[in-house]
Amino acid sequence: MSLHDDAVLVLKGYDTDREDQSELRRTYLDHLAGHPDGMWKACGAGHLTASALVVDPERGRVLLTLHRKLQMWLQMGGHCEPQDSTLASAALREATEESGIAGLILLPGGPVRLDRHPIPAPCHWHLDVQYAATAPAGATEQISEESLDLRWFPYDEVAGVADASVVRLVEGTRARLEQGR
Repeated sequence: MSLHDDAVLVLKGYDTDREDQSELRRTYLDHLAGHPDGMWKACGAGHLTASALVVDPERGRVLLTLHRKLQMWLQMGGHCEPQDSTLASAALREATEESGIAGLILLPGGPVRLDRHPIPAPCHWHLDVQYAATAPAGATEQISEESLDLRWFPYDEVAGVADASVVRLVEGTRARLEQGR
């Protein structure tokens, strides 16, 4: 199965019992139907990306990266690569590379949220599929070349440093964690 096919299956199975997510899921599926290259950075109409919020539920905190190019506190994530066989594996790879933490485990249940945001030309849109991953006990982060900084933030401090999309991802992750208890 190709990464494109996996993305379609993931999105078709994505729970849309949330505010704007049903319409957004349809946008993603329409994009993939109209763009066989819609998984890749080279797709000028936009492309899917995969991200993961790294969370330490025992301490009630998340790890955010100060993105080098965007100069914003964000979850780990980025472009899909040819070696990625699934969206989930792309999100986990990105989170591991950008956090420097080995042994991250994606939360069960698939993506936590979808987020579509504009990016500078030549491409126009990132269609981000957002997962969450738990860090192992005692994990130590390490800054990658893509980051200016990495920092753990208590859940209630995220709104003070990050944009609304990250805040919604934290809220969705916390709800998912509560369901699993």
